[in-house]
Amino acid sequence: MEKQQKSGHLVLVMAPFQGHLTPMLQLATILHSKGFSITIVHPELNSLNPSNHPEFTFVPIPDKIKESQLSDEDLADKLKESLVSTVDVAGSVQSLNKNCAAPLKKCLENILHSHHHIAAVIYDTLMFCAQTIVNDLGLPGITLRTSSATTLLLFPVLPQLELMSGIESPELQALQLQRLRALIVQNPTQAMMEVRAAFTNAMKFSSAIIVNSMEFLELEALSKVRQYFRTPIFIVGPLHKLAPAICGSLLTEDDKCISWLNKQAPKSVIYVSLGSIANIDKQELIETAWGLSNSKQPFLWVVRPGMVCGSEWIESLSNGFEENVGERGCIVKWAPQKEVLAHGAVGGFWSHCGWNSTIESICEGVPMLCRPFFGDQLLNTSYICNVWKIGLELQNLERGNIERTIKRLMVDMEGKDIRKRAMDLKKKAALCLMEDGSTSSFNGLIKQITVSET
Repeated sequence: MEKQQKSGHLVLVMAPFQGHLTPMLQLATILHSKGFSITIVHPELNSLNPSNHPEFTFVPIPDKIKESQLSDEDLADKLKESLVSTVDVAGSVQSLNKNCAAPLKKCLENILHSHHHIAAVIYDTLMFCAQTIVNDLGLPGITLRTSSATTLLLFPVLPQLELMSGIESPELQALQLQRLRALIVQNPTQAMMEVRAAFTNAMKFSSAIIVNSMEFLELEALSKVRQYFRTPIFIVGPLHKLAPAICGSLLTEDDKCISWLNKQAPKSVIYVSLGSIANIDKQELIETAWGLSNSKQPFLWVVRPGMVCGSEWIESLSNGFEENVGERGCIVKWAPQKEVLAHGAVGGFWSHCGWNSTIESICEGVPMLCRPFFGDQLLNTSYICNVWKIGLELQNLERGNIERTIKRLMVDMEGKDIRKRAMDLKKKAALCLMEDGSTSSFNGLIKQITVSET
């Protein structure tokens, strides 16, 4: 990206989780290329290596989370075998904001003292305490959504959404928003209610909302979101294509799998990765293994260390599995996902359907098998299977059903139709990178920052 003369100083506030770190880094890179100097304020948990990003100034703030031993693994324990309605991730987010609020305010005051000016503070939605702080300091606050814009119809406390049952839009009906919202709001804990209220309040006071998405993906939902939020909303995705060199992975990527992919036939490989948080039990590991094996399709399977409850890695798989699969399978602890999805040998993506993974798959035209666990993954699965129709949901994690579903996606005529729709979305995503797409939206965002600071 062509660098321009420095046009202001931005402070970006990160949330310390994998799916949130990378989009914020990508956004920082793009804004830096537009002429802004960047300071990144981040909790100590899951800190990135500043030497990998010398163009930014990194400032850690104490979060007390390490002291309480809260980590992605602990979140995974909470999420394991739970529906989104019973998961108190909200408690973790609440603690993060409570612990970080005072250090963040002091940090911003110090930056103001040394730089004398901050054009805007851009904070991850999970770090909503930032909005109250910037209000007190008289600074513009802008929030970054690392999930779809449609989630804004699900999580905030918006009484108007009770009227959505009468929506006639086929797209919104296919999403089953009422059902998903009911799952999220049933039996809420005190922490969930407080976090939703704080989240909504931050949205109301923010100067702008940035979303890593593409207009065509959520067109009808976006029109509803813009009715409910008067705050300007900038759809700036796909960020990973606008800043492709950026990698904020907390796990070491095993790029040897690319050599294995190079030996496979075009569109033959099913790539399996369930993200950085979700856990599975030993039975699901075994059923997944034999479903993959019996499908006779080549597969690249990511199994994170500790992902399988009660196991260090894949030691619970029998020797017979490896003998049966041979060179047809490749199992790694973490993979360079963007490179994998762009590889010509990959013909399907078995995913947890996190938003980053969903966007990355769409941009490469790769059909999906959906195995959602919690939160917005349920909404993304509804989009993938019911609206865009570029994937199939794995509803029964039994080896026979897994084998049949893989064949439906990879071999059958049904899969060919799905692949065609996925390729159509890839072409539309490519158009978003042109002047009338994300570039135009970024120009609008920069203008908004300029207006906010005057």
